[in-house]
Amino acid sequence: MATESATVDGGGQARRAASGRAIGAAARAGFVARGVIYALIGLLSLRIAFSGGGEQADRGGAIAEIARKPFGAVLLTLLGVALAGMALWRLSEAAFGQAGPDGDKPSKRAMAAGRCVFYGFVAYSVLAYAAGDKGSGSGSSDRHSQDVTAKALAWPGGQWIVGTAGAAVVAAGVWIAVRALMRKFEKHLRMTVMSRKVRASVSFFGMFGGTSRGIVFATAGGFAIAAACQHKPGKAKGMDDTLRAFADMPAGPWLLTLIAVGLMAFGVFSCANARWRDI
Repeated sequence: MATESATVDGGGQARRAASGRAIGAAARAGFVARGVIYALIGLLSLRIAFSGGGEQADRGGAIAEIARKPFGAVLLTLLGVALAGMALWRLSEAAFGQAGPDGDKPSKRAMAAGRCVFYGFVAYSVLAYAAGDKGSGSGSSDRHSQDVTAKALAWPGGQWIVGTAGAAVVAAGVWIAVRALMRKFEKHLRMTVMSRKVRASVSFFGMFGGTSRGIVFATAGGFAIAAACQHKPGKAKGMDDTLRAFADMPAGPWLLTLIAVGLMAFGVFSCANARWRDI
């Protein structure tokens, strides 16, 4: 009986280990997919900085860019499956906690659940686009933001709702940027197994890329607050118009260029997570 029990326990441990490896592989594929999207958004932003036109610099623009490449539908399918893997990993974190000593905190589980929903939606939109639904995933983030803002402003207390949501996005952007500047991401990476040059490079890409991403989020939130204060849905901006707004600032295209390179750096950092992240 003892031998039989040990065999059963050993089989269960083997299954759990295999499940853990599968979720880990799914998460790493998801990090690569996220990196590809951010790198493409950065590249599209560079085109805007130097030409003033070009395709929309957001997730929809990145999806459309991939679709135009040879075997675009196949590449999008792989991208969508990888993003679904990211959603699955976040779901496991919400259910069982994250890696690390404080991974079981309710706040971290709640954030993981929110990220699971987000990546699940993104994965669905990418896969639907790859399957032929050209209206899925490639829509303008600017139009979507303005439509949602217009609906919210029409509700009772709509200005307060939109303003609060905008303030939350600003806070999230500042939080992302500050954590990047403080290099908080390093505690999630296996830094000790990297060479000194690789460690310095990954740290720089994470700091520069994360800060740039946070600035974009905070700026978009500021536009939402402006839309609420002025009761004008058109003031709300998605990622594309937010990035274009940097070109209209005193520093002009150079500021957008800096942000664009930062988003590309975040793409590289995301790919580094695929290799060295603790999962």
